This record gives sequence, C-alpha cells and structure tokens, in this order.
Amino acid sequence: MDLNSEAVSKITVPAILDRKLRGEKITCLTAYDYPTARLVDEAGMDIILVGDSLAQVVLGYDSTVPVTVDEMLHHLKAVRRATRRALLVADLPYGAYHLGRAESLRSSIRFVKEGGAEAVKLEGGRKRARLVAALVQAEIPVMGHIGLTPQSLHAMGGYRVQGKTLDSATELLADAQALEDAGAFALVLEGIPRELAALVTRRLRIPTIGIGAGPECDGQVLVIHDLLGMSFTPPAKFVRRYADLAEVTRQAVERFRDDVLAGNFPGDRESYHWPAGLREQFEKDVTRRG
Repeated sequence: MDLNSEAVSKITVPAILDRKLRGEKITCLTAYDYPTARLVDEAGMDIILVGDSLAQVVLGYDSTVPVTVDEMLHHLKAVRRATRRALLVADLPYGAYHLGRAESLRSSIRFVKEGGAEAVKLEGGRKRARLVAALVQAEIPVMGHIGLTPQSLHAMGGYRVQGKTLDSATELLADAQALEDAGAFALVLEGIPRELAALVTRRLRIPTIGIGAGPECDGQVLVIHDLLGMSFTPPAKFVRRYADLAEVTRQAVERFRDDVLAGNFPGDRESYHWPAGLREQFEKDVTRRG
C-alpha cells in the first residue's frame, strides 16, 4: 500500500462503526515501536493497538501487570510517529484506572494529548461502565475488553478460557451490553467460546474484535510478536504464526558472528577508500616528515 497516495483515507472511530453496519471485517495488530508500526500501518491494518502486552513481549515482564503508564506512553509516542492511516488505540495498564475516575481521566488524557492516541482500551465489564461513560463524556473514545482479561490473572487464577458455563456466559453477555450502553465504540472478546462470541456479536450494535474468540467476531487482533514467531513462550491455541522471525534473526546474528571471527566482515565492499593517488601521496609525505 502506497501511503503517499491521496487515495489513502484515515481510519476513524466512525469508520470502524461503519464496518459493522456494512458487514466488513476489521483488522487489528499490536505495535510498540516506530519501525513495526510503520510496517503494520503500510500493510493496511485498520487498528494499531499499543497493547499492555508490551510488558511481556518487549520489556520482559512475566505478565502485563507491572507495566506503567510512563512505559506505555514512551512506546505510544514512537508508534504515533509512524502511524498515518490506522486508528491508534492505547491500552490503559493495570493501575491506570483502578484508583478512581480522576486518575483514569488523567492517564487517558495523557495518552491522547502527549501520546497521540485516538482511543483507549480498558479491561472489565459492568464494573467499568461508569468509567467508560466518564471517558466518553470527556471526548475520549473507549474500546472495551471482556472475557479473558490478562490484568486480572491473579483473580482468575491464570489465563483461563471464560464463559464456559451458562452462568458465566450470561454474565459476559451482560458485561458486553453494559459497555455498549456506556458508550464504548468497540469490544475486544478474548478467550471465550466461539458460540458465545457469535451471540455477543449478533446482539451488539458495536463491533467485536476477537482474540481467541472464533471467526464470527466482526474483527480480529493478534499480538504481532506471536504472529511473527518472535515470542519466547509456547503460542496460545488461538495464535497462527505467519513467520518465524526468531529463527531468521538468530541465523543472521550467528552468520555475522562467524564472519567477524573468520575475518570475513567487513570486506572491501563494506569499506571506504581514498581517492586514487592519495595513498601514494600520503606515504611520501610521511616518509618526508620522517
């Protein structure tokens, strides 16, 4: 896709809502730095999510819980500089919206004003409805996230598929409706049975973005490190790896190491040269100076 073309149009929140009305699928990937975001944007993704998965796949934390607002903001700014077409959404990390409405607004406004986010995402259902409404009232678009919510791994006892019983499925459906009623423009459904995701998708007027929620969602999202084979943990069931960049990178680094050790890098092609005759002139000058 040529981003210099005048035909390229900016993806906005109304455009995402319109996709659902027209029955068109929505594409979303994470990005955490300038080069990755630029490639994702140029590939035509509708949404770029600066996810709190940054904690694990970039910063090396054991979960998403430790990542801070300042760490998220640092990477959000880099992604903003690369993104021209996609809608840019930023995850509110754990602790950024748990201490009350004022703190939630402060963090979200920083993401919009300082980081250039065009929307924020937060986890939780009905208990977040008032907060979602407050953010929307402050002109900050909100993407919801229910089902397997990684920031709640301690409460859930790990990363477990949600909505597998009649009661829990009913609860999730109520959560989804509450977030729509509160003004969320889209909803991530993570780690739930595809039958439940299909039902939620049919019931809601806003788009659903699935990750481990089956193909009936209005769109799909993956963590780009999982898609590219750059994660160092076994992939989840819902991940499809489209490349193995970890192995490609490892082999390239090993070849560089071997070439340096063998004296094969740099070669003449990677070296600079004096203009013709300068070497002889320099040697004569050194000899003369004695």
